[in-house]
Amino acid sequence: MSRFDWDDLRFFLAVARVGRLTVAARRLGADHATVSRRITALEDALKAKLFERRPQGYALTEHGERLLSKAEAIETQALAVSSEIGGADLALSGTVRIGAPDGFGAMFLAPRTANLGEQYPDLEMQIVAMPRLLSLSKREADIAISLAPPKEGKIVARRLTDYRLGVFATQAYLDAHKPINEPDDLQDHTVIGYIDDLIFTPELDYLDEVSKGMRAKLQSSSLVAQMQAALAGAGVVVLPYYVAAADSRLVQILPDKATFTRAYWLIVHADLKDIARIRATMDFLVREVKAARQEFLPDDRP
Repeated sequence: MSRFDWDDLRFFLAVARVGRLTVAARRLGADHATVSRRITALEDALKAKLFERRPQGYALTEHGERLLSKAEAIETQALAVSSEIGGADLALSGTVRIGAPDGFGAMFLAPRTANLGEQYPDLEMQIVAMPRLLSLSKREADIAISLAPPKEGKIVARRLTDYRLGVFATQAYLDAHKPINEPDDLQDHTVIGYIDDLIFTPELDYLDEVSKGMRAKLQSSSLVAQMQAALAGAGVVVLPYYVAAADSRLVQILPDKATFTRAYWLIVHADLKDIARIRATMDFLVREVKAARQEFLPDDRP
């Protein structure tokens, strides 16, 4: 077997995780021709076909599947070397990507990133605030905030916080529509909520908990978009308290009859949890959430 370039494994991992050259190239900061050339060089050196080239993308062969676990182990060790040895005498630096539901990512985390930046000016934070689950095993994120703990995988999880949700609308909307005295009265109003077939986790399928059989007439996959629709007077919306508190125009409806709780979980791949920049970012998240306990659970005592 010919000697291969260890660096080619980075290109292999990127393509294996996303299945497309163009997407892998963007993640690596390279052009797709370079990625293709590096994959071909690796296959030639190993004398093994690693991918099936298909119109819809690249799929791992049996040889590719076998290499994937080995390459991920090498990647983990390289990250550990960089963190524990290469950076031992340097300020914390590098990139940390955090995947979070858009409400948490946009309304809670983004405004607090300056705190981490002041402490670690050479640390680059990427916030992926999207209404879907991100794969830690595919390195779509280094750290994820989830509404439920993972059921499988080489993952470390801790409960970050519980948070309370309620029903909100603007006072102008409430003044112009039928009164709401009971949860079932909401059935006569325009309910703003998630698109049924795009709800990415069962914990967000919560309208039944407010009023049995209630459905959203105005739907969006984004919680921030739902909030903006409610602010425009389009209807009533279920929001976490900490999100609704960001705009004083939102008034809570039936605070004693239409509230419930969910939880946020902090999740990291087990191979990354001890890398310095990952550990520092996790500690930052825990501190910020703990300091904001009253925003997540108003009136609760520590």
